[in-house]
Amino acid sequence: MRSFITGVGGQDGSYLAERLVAEGTEVHALVLSSDGTPPHCPPDVVLHEGDLGDIEATRRLVLDLRPDEVYNLAAISSVALSWEEPDRTAHVNGAAAVGLMESARRCGARFVQASSAEMFGQPTQAPQTEETPIRPVNPYGAAKAFAHLSAGVYRAQGQHASSMVLYNHESPRRTERFVTRKITAGVAAIARGDADHLTLGNLDARRDWGWAPDYVDALLRAARADEPGDYVVATGVAHSVRDFVAAAFAAAGIDDWEGLVRQDERFMRPTDPSELVGDASRAREVLGWSTTVGFEEIVARMVAADLD
Repeated sequence: MRSFITGVGGQDGSYLAERLVAEGTEVHALVLSSDGTPPHCPPDVVLHEGDLGDIEATRRLVLDLRPDEVYNLAAISSVALSWEEPDRTAHVNGAAAVGLMESARRCGARFVQASSAEMFGQPTQAPQTEETPIRPVNPYGAAKAFAHLSAGVYRAQGQHASSMVLYNHESPRRTERFVTRKITAGVAAIARGDADHLTLGNLDARRDWGWAPDYVDALLRAARADEPGDYVVATGVAHSVRDFVAAAFAAAGIDDWEGLVRQDERFMRPTDPSELVGDASRAREVLGWSTTVGFEEIVARMVAADLD
């Protein structure tokens, strides 16, 4: 078995590479030349310098490797950055993802696309399912929606292409560009006496937060399933950013935390979905997938890692 991963430098990519190597799969991964060896990347992974945005060069590599499975986890993953670079986001998260899908089709590889709940925008129903209307409210969600819908187009033509609608998922490997890691790192700094406050944006936004290795397990299950499909991957429980902050301070042993948090409009998104929560019934029933780590434990593990 040979697998090809894009986005191996992210938390999901590193956990996926570890899983694949552990099961004896030959793993190849695409990395930007400027990034060097990604953190947490197993030494057994064969790294290939390149840029997913260079569709033709990536295609030559995929056709040369002829993998059995292709996992597309690479993306401009920041919603805030997608507002600053909407054209680049559309190319990398949308057009380049479809280019990789086509490359996988040409070599007969199974394809798994890491989609996002952001493509639902301001949903009219909660929880959201695979049938929820796609109405993105930011450039990131719009680009992800294009790749997600394209997987369905390719699937209709006989390709084993699955799109995984991933809700927010975290781990100690999450970078501080994300608000969750900013929170746990900031709380740890306050607990150590290295900071006296934490500055955030919207505390009322509600998200469905899960454990990253669980979500990687869903990617693997989709790749190995008899039939491809679209799958919501979520816990089914929403929490506010304020809840996340409270859990982080509790994990650090700080009860009276309200005065330690400030809000700044600079960290507010132009548009922000009020509540995203997913119904993963299809993934549970078809893939046999389930979550293993609860919300408070996820936050506690992140805080513990930052305290260490």
